[in-house]
Amino acid sequence: MTELETLAAPVSVEEFRERLATMSEAMPKRLRQCADFIAANSDRIAVSTVAELAAGAEVPPSALMRFCQIMGFSGFSGMQRLFREAYVPGWPDYSTRLTNLKESGAGSPAALLAEFVEAGRLSLEALAKAADEAALEAAVATLIDADTIHLIGLRRAFPVASYLAYAFEKMDIPAMLHDGVGKLDHRHALRPGDVLLAITFAPYSEETLTLAQDARERGLPVVAVTDQLTSPLARAATAILTVPEVDFGAFRSLSATLALAITLAVAVGTGRRPA
Repeated sequence: MTELETLAAPVSVEEFRERLATMSEAMPKRLRQCADFIAANSDRIAVSTVAELAAGAEVPPSALMRFCQIMGFSGFSGMQRLFREAYVPGWPDYSTRLTNLKESGAGSPAALLAEFVEAGRLSLEALAKAADEAALEAAVATLIDADTIHLIGLRRAFPVASYLAYAFEKMDIPAMLHDGVGKLDHRHALRPGDVLLAITFAPYSEETLTLAQDARERGLPVVAVTDQLTSPLARAATAILTVPEVDFGAFRSLSATLALAITLAVAVGTGRRPA
């Protein structure tokens, strides 16, 4: 790890995430815990202390400080400054988003409808242009061969995972939705021959990442639906499908993600039926 200590600090959140995805596999155990927690909770960096993040990663504060240095920062304050300048202004809390819309005069129902329709249109066009056909075919082939398809998508991704569970049920395809109710993760239900379809976007769901890693360690294929190839979910994935979503007023739609979900459901349903 000594050669990594001379790296310059990342100049953008995107560069930070790319470096994290590249370096985390080679990190010692405690630093890897830091990397996994930071990847899943990057929204907390700007507003948390060293002690709070270290507690979340279940490491001593000294390990988190060491992680910051290996990532190219002189200390925690440098990493926090990067996220305060770049991340927080882009994604304010929900009350702030609503206030901003009201003050801009864009909060009428008709105006909101027009803006979200436009955001959805742009998202769908971006998906059509950027879709990786080979990755899509690999994901569908993996899901077709599954004994049971396990589905997890929490927070913003939950409507997508629940739709897929509904669709697979209607197609008589064995599927199980991991919804996290009661803090139960049901990982014991994963069996040889099964596949996990995991869906998460920044700020990434720690529960989703944990189940994906568990499935990988059990030797099961993981199909990932996420926002970028540098997502922490990519480390556990057999096939990765990325989805661009345009936002309006810092509210992100699910138009492109649901279009991809419908595509997966129909393609898998068609592929599993006899000719």
